[in-house]
Amino acid sequence: MRYRRANIAGASYFFTVNLADRESKLLIQHIDPLRDAFKKIQHKHPFIMDAIVILPEHLHTIWTLPETDADFAKRWRLIKGAFSRAIPNTELISTSRLHKSERGIWQRRYWEHLIRDEEDFQRHVDYIHFNPVKHGYVSSPVEWPHSSIHRAIREGVVPPDWAGDINDDGDFGELR
Repeated sequence: MRYRRANIAGASYFFTVNLADRESKLLIQHIDPLRDAFKKIQHKHPFIMDAIVILPEHLHTIWTLPETDADFAKRWRLIKGAFSRAIPNTELISTSRLHKSERGIWQRRYWEHLIRDEEDFQRHVDYIHFNPVKHGYVSSPVEWPHSSIHRAIREGVVPPDWAGDINDDGDFGELR
């Protein structure tokens, strides 16, 4: 069975994108080239970045695409490529990647979820902002420097002491 992605122009999507080496700290070690890659591709192929968190070996983000465009795959391919070209070549490269002239930085695939409604959108934004706490990097979301929570605080969307909405069962951030 072939996996099919939901490609809907103007829609919002939640993404999880991982490095091939899940022990790596490459994304935060090279945060400026990663930010530059996003800016460069966002300028050429516009989209709204509603929320993002960049962790050492993976990132989560929500994008809203233009009303006439559904091609998030192209954007991810270009972002990954721009970042890969901007950093030193120090990673191990498998034989299969060598044959395809690929670097060994990113996992080939990523996970996307079509946002269904406002509640789904907010739950995913909260998940993104709470993710550094979930992984044990910080004790409060505001302590993590590579997160759009800082923009949300500046814009008055969340208070500076925001720590997420804990569900009644004590489970936070597990997406349904």
